[in-house]
Amino acid sequence: MDRDARLKRLRFRAWHRGVREADMLVGGYFDRWHGAWSDAEIDWFEDFLEEQDVDILAWAIGTVAVPARWQGEMMTRLQRLDYITNPRHL
Repeated sequence: MDRDARLKRLRFRAWHRGVREADMLVGGYFDRWHGAWSDAEIDWFEDFLEEQDVDILAWAIGTVAVPARWQGEMMTRLQRLDYITNPRHL
């Protein structure tokens, strides 16, 4: 699959998690960062999408320790939460 098709598929998966908060978190993260991702970072994100929403949300807000597998710059960016727009403030 070429890069553009892969990113389109990942964007859909990021924004259709099933839980609104996870959609905003993971989808917003994708929208903010995907343009600069290397192939390795795309691989990371693709694997990351297999995790449960409750775990991703807990890691992002720091209520649960991040497993070693997910630690690094990609997770650090996710935890910043500066890419999420609160719809009430639009």
